[in-house]
Amino acid sequence: MQGFVQVYTGDGKGKTTAALGLAVRAAGAGLRVYIGQFIKNADYSELNTLQGLAYAITIEQYGLGCMLVHAPTQEDILAARRGLAAIDAAMASGKFDLVIADEINVACALGLLAEGELHGLMERRPPAVELVLTGRAAPVAVLERADLVTEMRAVKHYYERGIAARKGIEG
Repeated sequence: MQGFVQVYTGDGKGKTTAALGLAVRAAGAGLRVYIGQFIKNADYSELNTLQGLAYAITIEQYGLGCMLVHAPTQEDILAARRGLAAIDAAMASGKFDLVIADEINVACALGLLAEGELHGLMERRPPAVELVLTGRAAPVAVLERADLVTEMRAVKHYYERGIAARKGIEG
């Protein structure tokens, strides 16, 4: 099967959720999935479900926590580099049909990774591997190179009214 590069970006809710939905669909079709999460390092509700699909879906986190509240540290940069190496290894291993780099666009926007590293990742993708890059602020040149781009656009969100993230819905 021919693989492609997909990008899920934009300021709206649902980028990771869309990628996880694709992972579940792929697993249901007998495909093997690797998910590497940048920035994130927490026990999100979806991890509980994905543990039940561990025969088909491998998920690893390469973040040190939410960085929206502080500037990136050298440790954050090293964690992102480990994540990039893991994504590369997953693609090259021949073990995975679908590789998801969750929040990699944010890692780039925050300066944890250089834009050229995202291009390099796209270039190194084996032809049979589907690669998904998620996160807001995807670089324009990455969007131009991708085969499929979905932009989630924020129209309205209850967060703006002070509603915190709810377990099982946002986290």
